[in-house]
Amino acid sequence: MRPQPLSLSATLSSLLAAIKTRWPVLYQRAPDFWQLTRMHRPIGIYLLLWPTLWCLWIAGKGSPSIANLVIFVLGTICMRAAGCCINDYADRNFDGLVKRTAQRPLVSGKVTPREALLCCAALCLLAFMLVLLTNRLTILMSMGGLLLALVYPFMKRHTHLAQVVLGAAFSWGGMMAFTAQTGELPAQAWLLYVGNVLWTVVYDTEYAMVDREDDVRIGVKSTAILFAEADRVIIGFLQVMCLWTMLLAGRRFELGSWYYAGLALAGLLFLWQQKLIHDRDRDACFKAFLQNNHVGMAIFAATVLSFIAGK
Repeated sequence: MRPQPLSLSATLSSLLAAIKTRWPVLYQRAPDFWQLTRMHRPIGIYLLLWPTLWCLWIAGKGSPSIANLVIFVLGTICMRAAGCCINDYADRNFDGLVKRTAQRPLVSGKVTPREALLCCAALCLLAFMLVLLTNRLTILMSMGGLLLALVYPFMKRHTHLAQVVLGAAFSWGGMMAFTAQTGELPAQAWLLYVGNVLWTVVYDTEYAMVDREDDVRIGVKSTAILFAEADRVIIGFLQVMCLWTMLLAGRRFELGSWYYAGLALAGLLFLWQQKLIHDRDRDACFKAFLQNNHVGMAIFAATVLSFIAGK
């Protein structure tokens, strides 16, 4: 009688049991690093992944290579986790003063600053190993992405426009998707880059509105502080400019009606976000930030459907 294959849950249980037996310290510390890399809060992965995927789909004209899809999904997860490590390292002397971040591992002492840097380096190395599976131009592009990712957390000390730097970092993966898929970077791809930078400033400003009072008290800068009472108006303007830029990109790449329907849906979601942030309530602003996952999902789904309908 042939043995039955183990189920996924049984396999994972066996793996965890083996780790617990052979590397008990690693097993005990795993939850701390899981929290450090924010794997329990995947919203950052989604917000980084959606624009990378819609760029990959456009670059591949609706049929990106499976290899590139796997590389960029895994690379996105690694770089977002690495970004969380360096962010917590940069904010280790401030997070304890902010209600939302007071229990992070570096603040509580569960993870040391040195361990956070080592974890960041390991994740960046893993991401780079994935990039090595692409082409020379993409490998060169990855250097710029790494620099942006490592610089962003420290910008909050020096400029109120740190959200713009984050947008530049979060949008870089999409440009790398173009070079990996096509071997070149067409001029019109920068429209997608600018559109995503604008969108990132929108949702990260909403995110910063949650901590605005704490940030003012401890001296951390953000667009939420810079925009002050004009925050809702400026966010609305950026939302319109984001949609307009994405519309121009759709025309340049000759995307179909499904794509424009997706932009319309994104516009409705932006209107709902305006309602949520109207009173500048912390919880409501955080909900507006989280809803941007649906914006990215809508645009990606519409991009995929546009290519399917065009075939």
